[in-house]
Amino acid sequence: MLESLLILMVFQVPIKNIKGKSFCFNTFSCSCSALALVVFLGFANCVLCNKHPMDSAPLGFEITGFGYDSDRNVDSHRKANNLVSENGIFEFGFFERDGGEFVVGIRYNLSPKSSNLPVWTVGGGVRVPINSTLKFSMDGRLILMENPSNSIVWSSNTSNSGVETVTLMNNGNLVLCNSQNIVIWESFQRPTNTLLPGQFLRYPQNLRAPSTKSITSYYTFVIHPEGLALMWESNITYWNTHLTAPSATIKEVRFDSDGVLGLYDDSNKVIWSISSTDSGDTSVSLRHLRIDQDGNLRIYSWNNALRSWKVGWQAVEDQCNVFGSCGLYSVCGYNSTGPICGCLYSDSLESGNGIPSSDSNSGCKKMGDLGNCKSHTSMLVMKQTVLYGLYPPHDIDMMLSEESCKEYCANDTSCLALTSKNDGSGLCTVKRTAFISGSTGPSIPSTSFLKVCLIPQAVAAKGANPNSTPTPKSISFPFPGDFRKLISAVVFVILVTVLVILGLQMFTLVFVYHKRRKNSDKKAIGAKTNLKNSVLIRLSFNEVEELTSGFSTPLGGSIFKGFLPEKMAVAVKVVDATVISENEFVKSTAVLGGTHHRNLVSLKGFCSEPNHKVLIYEYISNGSADKWIFENPIEKIWQKRVDIAVGVTRALMYLHIECQSCIPHGNLKLENVLLDEKMAPKLTDFGVKNFLCSSSSSSSNESPPEKDVYMLGKLLIEIVLCSRDTMVDSYNLDFVMDKVMEEQKYLDSEDLSGVERVVRIGLWCMQNQPFLRPSVGEVMKVLEGTISVDRPPLSFAYKKGDDVTEEIETGS
Repeated sequence: MLESLLILMVFQVPIKNIKGKSFCFNTFSCSCSALALVVFLGFANCVLCNKHPMDSAPLGFEITGFGYDSDRNVDSHRKANNLVSENGIFEFGFFERDGGEFVVGIRYNLSPKSSNLPVWTVGGGVRVPINSTLKFSMDGRLILMENPSNSIVWSSNTSNSGVETVTLMNNGNLVLCNSQNIVIWESFQRPTNTLLPGQFLRYPQNLRAPSTKSITSYYTFVIHPEGLALMWESNITYWNTHLTAPSATIKEVRFDSDGVLGLYDDSNKVIWSISSTDSGDTSVSLRHLRIDQDGNLRIYSWNNALRSWKVGWQAVEDQCNVFGSCGLYSVCGYNSTGPICGCLYSDSLESGNGIPSSDSNSGCKKMGDLGNCKSHTSMLVMKQTVLYGLYPPHDIDMMLSEESCKEYCANDTSCLALTSKNDGSGLCTVKRTAFISGSTGPSIPSTSFLKVCLIPQAVAAKGANPNSTPTPKSISFPFPGDFRKLISAVVFVILVTVLVILGLQMFTLVFVYHKRRKNSDKKAIGAKTNLKNSVLIRLSFNEVEELTSGFSTPLGGSIFKGFLPEKMAVAVKVVDATVISENEFVKSTAVLGGTHHRNLVSLKGFCSEPNHKVLIYEYISNGSADKWIFENPIEKIWQKRVDIAVGVTRALMYLHIECQSCIPHGNLKLENVLLDEKMAPKLTDFGVKNFLCSSSSSSSNESPPEKDVYMLGKLLIEIVLCSRDTMVDSYNLDFVMDKVMEEQKYLDSEDLSGVERVVRIGLWCMQNQPFLRPSVGEVMKVLEGTISVDRPPLSFAYKKGDDVTEEIETGS
């Protein structure tokens, strides 16, 4: 036992005492009397060391991102502040990730620089700007602060625990110790994406793959009662240990220095294990187990001669068997060199031919909207290919022949693709989501079909789908010479007729306009009387002034209260007359006036003069929803807030889908949601911002409807939290649910299930990449509970204004 203890001291492994505490062994030179050692082995506690080596730091220690240099060079002052293990193998501090952002964590301290892989990161990889600071506060906490706001991004939660030192051990473990050198907190207990030798994983802990450029990975390595598994979120298992007869309760999985990954039961018996190909090779000094960005689990060994890492084992040999390996709208093929990714459409890859596997932002364009097909749809054949839905990943299985399966999908408007097994099983899998991925190969016994528009511009599969049939082309037939001349003459007559009619109409409009201007005083009373019974009526500015008593009762901003002659209340919105012409204003107002929905504030009339533009709406008595939700939110029952969310989404869906032409809202927020006398939500101000800004250019890559979906997501999160939080763009599912549990404890279990559903779809709406956002129709189905929604990524590239993005990650 003494020999084992000395080994532990050399490698600086925290070990447990009889009370379950851990002791910090910082150096072999630490001395203790023989009697004290015996006492430590079982009879009493012993204070082992009170002198720490240079890899420890006291309270008040701090590191800033300014000390980091991309070439691994830092000034001498900052270099001294980084924590480096005594053996020089590990370093703790700031390091740069994609996009110029930084994470704080532990990485190798090797040469060359490319070999310094991170093995643990603060908060699971939370990203911060370069001016951030990591502090070892005087109350015993490690705190990551984002400057200049001094907001706490992450904390070790060890305040008032007696912590006095922070130490980076030789085995890569970061520990916080008290004055007796007992470990209070350690990074080994909080793994992120890597296990180092001597580290273990216990249920419900997991390893999550590192993030890509914009989104935290969906891939996790988990331990559960049935064994080990690689999963795509909580929905799809694409690799597991296949335990034949588990005889006892699973306790933990351990990784040792020989490159062996073992699964142990509660009696400490190995029930499953695998080894690296170089296991037992004494020349290998460093190893680690890591789940990579592509969703595969691998054991890496350090080749000291080549100064590089080599793979000694990986869980999934064929990378295309990793679910969603190539990302959205992609198909994965595999050869001897590795995975080859291609797009579902031949013109959908935006740049280059190579797509990084596992990159969910693959570069392939979103599939075309079948609802906009100018002709019928066609079924694109993809042989030896299997397709699956990524969002939501709930395919529908039926037992049908290939032809029957194809016919079923062709006649079902909700079917977007299908996969038919030709292995004799007769299994037909229908996909009702546009978020599709897949894989192809000569050994796959399946034929897939993708529904596409039957137009000349329709695209065919390429690359990964060489057997795909081309989309049918439209055929044009030349007219005979005489018949062509006849058609030209008819077209000429029609054009002349149309021009004459338009000229007469313009003359009539000018005549009526001038006549109305001369008789406006005579028509004022009649106009006011007929306003409430008319679909939409035009008023003069003098009439508007009279209705509002000279704009004497403001309702907020440029909106004023007015009354019709029969005391019917209206809301009058004054619009900047300089940003839109009179003709454009009249046309746009006519479109808005044609909208009729129970969750929209109806437009009653308007005023359009060279210097005055006014919109007249019905008056809604209970004011805006933001005042009801944000004031005394603890009293607001969840179901009423759900009703508001559903009503707003219904109104937006009507504007986007059910109107003759799509009407983007352009300014969706709770201030523009009004509550009537029955507390029913009514959306106002729709379309106004869009037509007022129609003449201005924008560099944003988002369409107005896509911006509406983003703002709808933000509105949903505000409804859940009953708070207008300026940090809402950096939220993730766990963070929002934690805030719900902290601040709204009055919710029951059924309410919490509904809250999580709303939060999930809200965060999906807030994706920075517009093509990843759901349609407003999908949002409506999720809110109604007719379809489920996946857990959103733990990281988003959130939109900051129109052109700036910021990625925020969180983790365990």
